Amino acid sequence: MNTSEELEQNSKVIVEVASNYHSDKLDAEARPAVSNNKQLRPFGLCAGKFIVPDDFDSPLPEEILSAFEGK
Repeated sequence: MNTSEELEQNSKVIVEVASNYHSDKLDAEARPAVSNNKQLRPFGLCAGKFIVPDDFDSPLPEEILSAFEGK
């Protein structure tokens, strides 16, 4: 067997070993995560845990807008 044939044979063995080694991981990653929990969360789950301020929808101060815009 010449060097070229040896290299080809070795590369086939390496690919097969690597494929077998990673096959379990690849199968796990190939499937999307599915949640069996179809129950809706109750409305008002966090009622009373926080208060939305009256000015929640008002425009942001100029210094905060400038920071977002990179000025």
